[in-house]
Amino acid sequence: MADSVFSKTLTYVCEHNEQGALGIVINRPTDLTLINLFKQLGIPPADSLADAAPVLFGGPVQLDCGFVLHQPVGKWQSTLAVNGEVGLTTSLDILKAIANAEGPDQVLIAMGYAGWAAGQIEHELAQNAWLTVPASTNVIFDMPTEERLPAAMQLLGIQDANLSNEVGHA
Repeated sequence: MADSVFSKTLTYVCEHNEQGALGIVINRPTDLTLINLFKQLGIPPADSLADAAPVLFGGPVQLDCGFVLHQPVGKWQSTLAVNGEVGLTTSLDILKAIANAEGPDQVLIAMGYAGWAAGQIEHELAQNAWLTVPASTNVIFDMPTEERLPAAMQLLGIQDANLSNEVGHA
């Protein structure tokens, strides 16, 4: 996508219905680390937690709000069950649990989200603005951020270098 906000991003669509869509960009780290986020929120991390993992740019909407993509879904105060395996939580209880090493097995923390109004994502897909690939929890949680986009492209059988923003007409 040529838009600089979404150029070379991999976005996991968490919810899509008649009212629109919500997704989290999963491959754009920020300078904020998980430990520093905990400090900003006044959440003391457990001594065993030495996680300098980056907090991600989740998208341009509500940049002051944190979103935790996690597996398993669990029972947190404010969770959207994306599917049977993955949840998206916005409540502070999950961050406190993560800080105490009591959180979900796999987490990805982002500030902000990507949002689409009703019919917008369908229009963008019809314009070939996005490539789509079935979600892979391995790509989302197990790979370093810089490897996620190439891995998703590989699931489609293509390489990023083979893509062009230019289109032709016959």
